[in-house]
Amino acid sequence: MTQKNGKTVEPGKESPFSSKIDFEELKKLIALLEEKNLTQFELEVEGFKIKLSRSVPNSAVPAPAIIPTVIPAATGAISAANGEVAAPTPAPVEDKSIHYITSPMVGTFYRAPSPTSPPFVDIGDTVKKGQTLCIIEAMKLMNEIECDVNGVVVDILVENGKPVEYGQKLFAIKVGA
Repeated sequence: MTQKNGKTVEPGKESPFSSKIDFEELKKLIALLEEKNLTQFELEVEGFKIKLSRSVPNSAVPAPAIIPTVIPAATGAISAANGEVAAPTPAPVEDKSIHYITSPMVGTFYRAPSPTSPPFVDIGDTVKKGQTLCIIEAMKLMNEIECDVNGVVVDILVENGKPVEYGQKLFAIKVGA
């Protein structure tokens, strides 16, 4: 047995940190880490720094609550919040007369050719096949996106100046209206 900082330390239980923290204190820190279900703990005192971390089994960490708005089922939908059974909700009916213009590339969506120009189209405008609807800027190149059907613009699904992804819906066109 030896004395370190006024404490008795058994041979073999010394650590490289024994001048600042003894083995029993280290065990208490580890127990606190487990008791409070912490995954990481860091302590710095008078130039001495210790960082403890541990991995937690997946079952010990509660998963974030995912509350679906509607779960279609033959017997009804179950609300994850309170476990009550609700009446079944029919799946949304897709309107066959609505055609979506999608982005052919990743880039930035612009409704007008310049910031001071009026937009190419607005909601309610009649459009023809081949008419320019917007511009998508990709790598400093301005790419005009044309309508591929005749109809009326019923919705613009992207905000001006926002990034778009490949295949993202840009416009909803009511065909033949």
